[in-house]
Amino acid sequence: MLAVAPLGAAPGAVLTAMEGALQAAFRLPVRRLPALDEPARAFAPQRGQWSSVAFLEALLGRVPPGAVRLLGVTERDLCVPVLSFVYGQAQLGGKVAVVSLARLRPEFHGLKAAPDVLARRAGTEAVHELGHTFGLVHCLDRSCPMSLSIDLVDLDGKTATPCVACATLLDESREMQRTRARTEGDRP
Repeated sequence: MLAVAPLGAAPGAVLTAMEGALQAAFRLPVRRLPALDEPARAFAPQRGQWSSVAFLEALLGRVPPGAVRLLGVTERDLCVPVLSFVYGQAQLGGKVAVVSLARLRPEFHGLKAAPDVLARRAGTEAVHELGHTFGLVHCLDRSCPMSLSIDLVDLDGKTATPCVACATLLDESREMQRTRARTEGDRP
C-alpha cells in the first residue's frame, strides 16, 4: 500500500487526483492519512522557502505499518541548498517523498487559477517522486513522468503514465520487494 499525507492543509480534489495517478502508475492501493504537522524547523527565512530535506526527515518516522511508501504533500515552496526550488524530492530507493503544490499552481506564476491543471501536474509529480523511491532515475523519454522537469514546460509535456522501460523497472522493483518481504517473514 502507498500512503499519502497532507503536510498542513492540501485541497482534497488535488489529493484525490494524486492518489488516482499513483494507483494507476504503481498498481498498488493508496490510502490517505490524516494531515501531519509541518516540520517548523524546515523554514529557511533567508530564502523564504522550506527545506525539502527537513520534510523528508519528518516523514521518515511517520510511515504507517503496511505502507511501502509515504508521500507528503505540502503547499509550501520547497528548496534544497543548490537549487532555487524543487517541485518535490524523494529518497532514492527509500520510503518517503514530498511534493510541493506551490509552483504547480498557475496562480503562483501570475496566471488564472486552473484546478484541472494543478491536479494533472500534481499527479504527474507524485508519480515522479515516488518513482524515485522505487529506484527509478531520470528517464530520457520526455513524456515519461520520470523525465527531469526544470520548469513547467517540461512538467506539462509529461504524462503520469510511466514509459515501457520505467514500467518494467517498477515491476521488477515491486517483485524484489515482495520477495524480500516473504523472505523476511520466514525469519524467526
